[in-house]
Amino acid sequence: MYCICLQDELYKDVKELGYVPVGLGSKNFSSGWLRDNQGENISEKNPYYSEYSFHYWLWKNKIDHIEDGTWIGFCTYRRFWLNNKKTITKVNKKNFLSNVPEEWNNYDTILGQQQFINKMKLSKLVKHSLRSLLNYPSAIFEKNRNIKFHFNSFHGFGILDKSIDLLHDEDREDFRKFTEQNTSFNYGNMFICKSKKIIKNYYNSVFPWLERCEKILGFKPRDYSTRIYGYLVERYSSYWFNKYAKPLMWPIIFFDINPKR
Repeated sequence: MYCICLQDELYKDVKELGYVPVGLGSKNFSSGWLRDNQGENISEKNPYYSEYSFHYWLWKNKIDHIEDGTWIGFCTYRRFWLNNKKTITKVNKKNFLSNVPEEWNNYDTILGQQQFINKMKLSKLVKHSLRSLLNYPSAIFEKNRNIKFHFNSFHGFGILDKSIDLLHDEDREDFRKFTEQNTSFNYGNMFICKSKKIIKNYYNSVFPWLERCEKILGFKPRDYSTRIYGYLVERYSSYWFNKYAKPLMWPIIFFDINPKR
């Protein structure tokens, strides 16, 4: 399990969980951290790619050296997989995933629980998405708030459609339909795969697409949506793994292990 972090002081906490500590970006990290700025990398793009600057490093430098049949997973210092599906009332590190549950045996991919867009309060949508509501007035009704509407509202109007246009034929219209027909997606850019082959196939699809997106979106501050490529893949991974893998939804929990917070 790779635990993606932004602060050096989290090393001990991550190691105690039995996870591999991953340090992102240009910040200083002590020895022992796995870094996204070594070998062939796009670490300088981390503010825009978020966790995917590490995924790129893994794709180019590490994935071929991992033994096939090994479960490979990702979490962050603020979001963790739970040991089981039982409802918990008080979160502590003992609840975090430590072994492969038997329930996973019939699946090849684990995806984080879904974010249901149609459950968002109307007041929040009006505050953040007036333009989208004017273009899609039917979204005032919960059943009509799809992934495309949500992305246009929070991450830049029209960006998703322009990016979808750059996908290859086998995914372009399928992904477009996915964003228009679904009211939820697997958030957090967290997934676990049973085989490196699945991850490699996913990387071979997503990174060439993002490179094409760079030519039209570029790299510029966008306030909350500066991490535009991270938000794009958050939706695309939900689509891709549901189409090309056999996924199981699994609970994740928000728990910040930063001792200074």
